[in-house]
Amino acid sequence: MGIDRKLKAKYLDRAVSAIDLESAKTISDLVEDFASASIQARSLARCVDVYRNMLEDKDRPVIILGLTGALIAGGLRKVIRDMVKFGLIDVIVSTGAVLYQDFYQARGYRHYVGHPMMDDVELRSLYIDRIYDTLVDEEGFEKTDRFIARITESLPAQGFSSREYIDILASYAKDESSILNAAHQRGIPVFAPALNDSSIGIGLTIYYAHTAAARRMWIDPIRDNHEMVQIILKAKKTAVIYIGGGVPKNWINDAEVMAAYAFDQSIDGHTYAFQVTTDAPHWGGLSGSTLEEAQSWGKVSPRATKATVYCEATIALPLIVGSVMQRGYAKKRKPFGFKWKGDKLVSLK
Repeated sequence: MGIDRKLKAKYLDRAVSAIDLESAKTISDLVEDFASASIQARSLARCVDVYRNMLEDKDRPVIILGLTGALIAGGLRKVIRDMVKFGLIDVIVSTGAVLYQDFYQARGYRHYVGHPMMDDVELRSLYIDRIYDTLVDEEGFEKTDRFIARITESLPAQGFSSREYIDILASYAKDESSILNAAHQRGIPVFAPALNDSSIGIGLTIYYAHTAAARRMWIDPIRDNHEMVQIILKAKKTAVIYIGGGVPKNWINDAEVMAAYAFDQSIDGHTYAFQVTTDAPHWGGLSGSTLEEAQSWGKVSPRATKATVYCEATIALPLIVGSVMQRGYAKKRKPFGFKWKGDKLVSLK
């Protein structure tokens, strides 16, 4: 059987290179080596390449960051705060838990080193909660929950989007290492579309239980939808970064469909997308669903630049963000000015 030598040469035109730890002096150097390696090393380098395209696109895409998982307990608080502070993202959509644990630390509480084989019954007797190999003081959680309830007591009896409410909480986060503090200072919208499924929700429940119906504020989740859709419609392009999956990933993707249906507009989907996940697509769950699958829904553009790395976030995110920061991809990127009047996004410049 004859071999098509030209076709064979086309397939075998790029050799895998060994990662060279002698020459790699920085995170950026290491990730650059990853690009010529294989498996998840190359996938991670591809995520950095997609990130660069997001940040350097002259059309200035709105970059939306979706956050799930034990990211604060895992030590990623300052990494995410730096993404906000240095202009690497424009909008955050998060679980309430990520935002709560940032707020908890902003009040002076900490996460502590433990291990996964501890005596959980003994921990319970000490009011210590375990997040895999990390410990938190439940007494500190309770004080923070009650502090959130007291903040909420000062609010008028009206509906708030999660963005509005979280920005109010963020004004109480004075810690310079806080994600919420940085977002508040830069005017970055932070949404939590499933806010009740968190300790912030516990604080709101304490407030609800002790406030007469006529005086209660409330979180309006459909207002969240309306506000996010306006961001999508005013942006020239959108780009997404998914850390894990869950509600934030689905909600950000659904915003593309909501924009098309609610305003009868032609929506192309996100122009850029990359995700960091440990879940696999064959289970059918959202956290593992591929970006290609999202294209079938019109949520990610058919022409999107995209990548996925299957890696735990406490490993992948510092490498990705560290590489981007060291290469200075966002140095010329100016922040958007989100100007809100009630539930209306007046301008996005």
